[in-house]
Amino acid sequence: MTSHRDIFTDMTSRSKEVFRLVVESYLENGAPIGSRTLVRSLKENVSAATIRNVMQDLEHLGLLDSPHVSAGRVPTQQGLRLFVDGLLEVEDLQRDDREKIDAIVSGQANDVENMLDRVGNALSSMTLGASLVLTPKHEAPIKHLEFVSLAPDRALVVLVFADGHVENRVFTPPIGQTPSSMREAANFLNALAEGHTLSELRSKTVREISNHRQELDQLAQNLVERGIAIWADEEKNFERLIVRGRANLLEQETDEDDLNRVRTLFDDLERKRDIAEFLDLTEEGEGVRIFIGSENKLFSLSGSSLVVSPYMNSERKIIGAVGVIGPTRLNYGRIVPIVDYTAQLIGKLVSD
Repeated sequence: MTSHRDIFTDMTSRSKEVFRLVVESYLENGAPIGSRTLVRSLKENVSAATIRNVMQDLEHLGLLDSPHVSAGRVPTQQGLRLFVDGLLEVEDLQRDDREKIDAIVSGQANDVENMLDRVGNALSSMTLGASLVLTPKHEAPIKHLEFVSLAPDRALVVLVFADGHVENRVFTPPIGQTPSSMREAANFLNALAEGHTLSELRSKTVREISNHRQELDQLAQNLVERGIAIWADEEKNFERLIVRGRANLLEQETDEDDLNRVRTLFDDLERKRDIAEFLDLTEEGEGVRIFIGSENKLFSLSGSSLVVSPYMNSERKIIGAVGVIGPTRLNYGRIVPIVDYTAQLIGKLVSD
């Protein structure tokens, strides 16, 4: 299969220039661009017929597409990928953007959770997209926990940590749970929890359940197993995902099918079905990564692009990520440095 690099190498300078202008026009206004418009933008003096031939060649390569019968082309997903990899000019971080990020991060140095929440709001506001912030797991020892029934299919666990941090997490309990089984499960866990982190508690609970399986009511046992799996599954990284700016994406879509795809995306995120995959996206190295459309199954339903970067602790271990999601015609050149700078600043704060 021909690689993007081979395609780009084989393109003539005229093809590259036409391709660049089509993509940049699409990223700016989202509309198809025709040969007559391109003639006025090209540096060399060529006819509209010549440009149409070039655009047809680019279409045969799978880089451009005609959304309607009329003339005018837009880039395909493959075309956007080629542009991002070979022609994208990343801007320097704008002073206003840097000052906004600095003000939020420096002003919340002693409250990481609140700072990350405000970072999410700021990224959404600055980029006019939706922001995703994956926060690190809280690894302080547990002091106390309690289960609270919210509905037959929803329950809340209240976690109080030794450092005073409190977290409330919603999960789906086993069918048929009762107040007594929830109290029994909480008592069982509290007897084991003190002095242990969530990760440690999970391992200890599995051993205890195995040793004392007959001593636990079956429903309480299921509740314990379900709750621990949701809190601290080391294999699936169920950290907290902050999603901000949903309205920004909904406002940009006018087609009902596109609106439904965006809603589906955010419903998935809010249920935290694929949080682990969000972090996995960043683990192939440092720096910003760009995912366009179906390149990433987490966001393929929405036809969106994701710009994401991990942040690390002092041991250079990836502990979270920040990203911006929006339509495929994102302003990549501006958003890449914003996401990169934000991730580096958060990593430094967490390390300090």
